[in-house]
Amino acid sequence: MPRNKRFVPTHEPLRDHDALQIQQEHTSGPFSFLNPTRAHYRPSTAIKPWTAAELTPSDEEKGTLPGKDEQEVSNVEFKWRSRDNRKGRHALIYDPAEDASTAKYMIPARTSSLHAISQGLYRMLTQYPYWDVSYLVATIFTLGSVIWVFNAFFVWYPDVNPMATFKNEILVGGGVTAFVGATVFELGSVLLMVEAVNENRAGCFGWALEKVLEGGGKIRLQPDKGGCRHHHTNKKNFVGKSDVKTTSLSGSASSDSSAVDGNEKKSRTTPEQGNSWIWFPSARELKIHYLRELGFLASLAQLFGASVFWISGFTALPGINNKMSQGLLDGIYWTPQIVGGSGFIVSGILFMLETQPKWYIPAPKVLGWHIGLWNLIGALGFTLSGALGPAYGNSGAQYQAGCATFWGSWAFLIGSVVQWYESLDKHPVEENGRDG
Repeated sequence: MPRNKRFVPTHEPLRDHDALQIQQEHTSGPFSFLNPTRAHYRPSTAIKPWTAAELTPSDEEKGTLPGKDEQEVSNVEFKWRSRDNRKGRHALIYDPAEDASTAKYMIPARTSSLHAISQGLYRMLTQYPYWDVSYLVATIFTLGSVIWVFNAFFVWYPDVNPMATFKNEILVGGGVTAFVGATVFELGSVLLMVEAVNENRAGCFGWALEKVLEGGGKIRLQPDKGGCRHHHTNKKNFVGKSDVKTTSLSGSASSDSSAVDGNEKKSRTTPEQGNSWIWFPSARELKIHYLRELGFLASLAQLFGASVFWISGFTALPGINNKMSQGLLDGIYWTPQIVGGSGFIVSGILFMLETQPKWYIPAPKVLGWHIGLWNLIGALGFTLSGALGPAYGNSGAQYQAGCATFWGSWAFLIGSVVQWYESLDKHPVEENGRDG
C-alpha cells in the first residue's frame, strides 16, 4: 500500500479515540511516497434515542432545539488534515438533512457563511492568544509583510515620482526597513519550524457531544475548548504540551456527559504523545516521519529561504550597502535575495500541495491553499526583484525590481492576514462536497 494511504502506527491521529473509526478510502496525500495529509473519521457507535430516565437535570438545561447559530444535519465526520493538526484546528464535515426526520445531529453553522466570516473577522480584532504559536506565526508574518510594504514604497516610489523623493530615501528608508523586515521574517520562520516539529501526533477530536432527548435523540456537537489536546489552548505552555490528561470521544478531561450509545462515557488516562518541547526532531524521527511530512518540508524550505534572505537584509543597511563595489553587491546582496526567494517559492508550493487531494488538483476551497498561493506570489516578486537587481545601470530593470518588491510584499501581506484569520478559526464546519 502506498505510504500516502496509511499512517505509521505511532503517528496515526486519533488512535486513542475508540469511538471514532477511520475511513480508509478517504486517507490520502498528494504524493505516494509521503505521509497522508488528510483522513476522515466517523463515529463508530450507533445512535440511540434516549429515555427520560437517562436524561440528567443538566441535560434539560441545554435545550432541545437548534440555536440561532446551529443547524440540524443527517451525518457528521471529523476531517483530519495535517495542516489543521499543526494549527490546532478541528474540521467537521456534514451532510445536510433533507427534513427534520432524517436529522441526527445538531452542529454549529457553516464557517464559510457570511455571518461566520464576520465573526472570524471580529475575533481578529478582539482575541490575542499570545500563547498560541500558530497565532504568533501569523501575526509576526503580518507585521513583517507590513514592514516590507513600507520598504517597497521607499525603493519603488522614487522611480514613480522622483519629485517626491527625500534625501537617501532608498539607502536609509529602504535599507533599514529591509533589515527589520528580513529579521521579522526570520523570527516567524523559526516559530513556523517550532510549530511543525511540535505537532500533536495523537490527534485531537476537539468536539464535545451532548445528548438531546426530544427530536429522536439527536446528538449536539459543540467545540470542546476545555478538552482540546493541542498545545495551542494551554496558556501555561508555549508549544508541545496540552493541559488535558484524560481523553474520551470528545477529547475531554471530564466524563459528565453521555456517549452516543446512551451509556456514560468512560474517560481514561492516556499518555500524551509528543508532549514536551523540542527544537528539532531526532535523527530517527526525521527518517521515519518528518522527512515524509509535507508541512515539515515546507517549513524547512521557509526557514532556509528566510535565513539566506536575511543576509541581503543585513547588507542593505546604510554604511554597508553604500560601501560595497558592484561585484560585492551582486554576491552578498542580490544573490541572497534570489536564493532566499527561491526557498520561499518552494515553501509556498509545498504548503499549497499539502492541502490538495492530488498534486495536480488545486484546493481553492481550503484556507491553507490560499495562504500558500499568496505566499508563492510574494516569493516570486521578491525573487524577481533580486534577479533584476544586478542590472543596476538599467533604469527599466531598476523600476521593475522595485515594482516586484511592491506587489510581492502586498501578496505576502494578504497571505499573512488570511493565516491570521485561520489561526483563530479552530473549529471549522464544512458541508460535504461544497466547502473543500
